[in-house]
Formats: sequence, C-alpha cells, structure tokens
Amino acid sequence: MGKRSQKNSVLMVCVGNLCRSPIAEAVMRDVVARAGLQAEWHVESAGIEGWHSGRRPDERALNVLARHNLDYFGTARVLAPEDYLKFDYIFGMDLSNLAALRRMAPKGATAKLLLLGDFGLRPDERILEDPYYDIGEAPFEQIYRQCKIACKNFLKQARLKQIM
Repeated sequence: MGKRSQKNSVLMVCVGNLCRSPIAEAVMRDVVARAGLQAEWHVESAGIEGWHSGRRPDERALNVLARHNLDYFGTARVLAPEDYLKFDYIFGMDLSNLAALRRMAPKGATAKLLLLGDFGLRPDERILEDPYYDIGEAPFEQIYRQCKIACKNFLKQARLKQIM
C-alpha cells in the first residue's frame, strides 16, 4: 500500500487505542482544523495490542474531549504493518510505546517514529502516562493538556520542515 494522496499523515499510538491515542487524534485533528489545514493533513490512531479492537474509547476520554468541544467517532484498531508505509509520522505516547513501535516496524518502513511529548513539553512532562487504571477524569484531562501543547508544537515544526 503506497502513501495516501499528497496529504501529510499522522498516526497516534498507545497500548489499546482507548485512552491516550484517541485523545491525541482528536486534539491533532482540532489543531489542524484551527490552522485551516484539513486538506493537508490526515490523522488516525491505533493500538499496539488488539484487546479492545472495535470498541469506543474509554468513557473518561470521551467526557474530557466533550468538555473541550471535541468529538471522536472512531473505534479502537490495532496497528498494522502497512501503517508504517501509509503514515509519515507515527507517535508513541510513552517510551514503552516507542520501543514497541520500533520493534514492530517491518523492513522498509518509511514512517518517522516519534514520541509525542518531545514536542514542546517540559522534560518532566514528556511522557504521556497511561490513565487507564487511574480513578476519575483528572489524568485524562492531563493527557488532553499535554496533547494540546505537543500537537500545536509538532504542527508548527512540521510546517517549518524542522522534523527529521
């Protein structure tokens, strides 16, 4: 499968595609829309593991997105080998995600594998911790906040062609 049209493409990845990556996807879509660049960017999310494939995101994630007037209509899917050719950028939410992305990359992969938190977050905030087992929505709000900063900074750098 070749690259999709001339759009730049981003895939947000976490373990199960229930919490962090759907939030990151929704935030990145919003950042792109606010910049008026919907025609230039394609954004999706996926999980490293397929335990939750076909399920809607965690209710707490959806509640946080709704509070920020963001919709999310997707369902969880598992990362596929062709994603490494289809997407320009694949973001892990933590170092474990990034290590798995590197380990799973097929021969000839063309996507840049990056840590989302490396874009504009302080060193002590660059890891987007998995909130799945936490109680309440506060950890999901923290993920939203981190994604907002990182996605804005990533898009700015990508437009300036500063990403290697």
